Amino acid sequence: MRKTTLIIVLLIVLAFGGLLTWSLIQKSEAAPNYADFNANGVIEANKYNGEIADHVFGNAEAPVLIFEYADYQCPGCATTYPRLKILLDEYGDNLGVVYRSYLLSYHQNGTAAASAAEAAGLQGYWQEYADLLFNNQREWEYASVRERSELFANYFETASEGKGDVGQFKSDMGSARVKKKIDFDMGLGKYVGVESTPWIVIDNQHIDLNSTGGEEGFLKLMREKIDSLLKSSQQGEDQD
Repeated sequence: MRKTTLIIVLLIVLAFGGLLTWSLIQKSEAAPNYADFNANGVIEANKYNGEIADHVFGNAEAPVLIFEYADYQCPGCATTYPRLKILLDEYGDNLGVVYRSYLLSYHQNGTAAASAAEAAGLQGYWQEYADLLFNNQREWEYASVRERSELFANYFETASEGKGDVGQFKSDMGSARVKKKIDFDMGLGKYVGVESTPWIVIDNQHIDLNSTGGEEGFLKLMREKIDSLLKSSQQGEDQD
């Protein structure tokens, strides 16, 4: 009897040990080391971000990149969005804006909006969908779950010009893949020290929007920095 009891105890210990080891391995694999990623470059699809690469307005291979950590429900992000579009129109292929989600906990529909944008992106409509979210923020920001679901589905129809799979879009919104992308962006934002949204970074320097003096001040400062970076880039090419 004692021998049987001992064997049972040993089997339980071994099983528990194996389960603990497996759990630690899974946890290690699931947690990205953000130091391994270049936060000042376009991050490609990988297992940590759900195989969803950084989203870019403009040229992803531009000599100058602006990085924005934002929340689709953030009023300041909606205000900054058209200003960035002005710069993109002015600089063309010389500029790209890398967008990463950084969600604020008190925005009741922020996570759902980010999930919707990522789901739209899986069918190739991320930029069109992001446009609609920012341009119509007041329509959905405080919508109920039912109203929000209907609006987001309608936005997808509009973004895809009726060519997208709405059923797949709705399914993807709640997918593990989309969640991993949002979690990855959030983790990266915390790693680089994001404190609020919109958080703008250019040439590894955070731009304090509160000190730029409104739209014209922001555009003036950004143009100066972009022009300086383009000049340095051109000089480097000439030397080569």
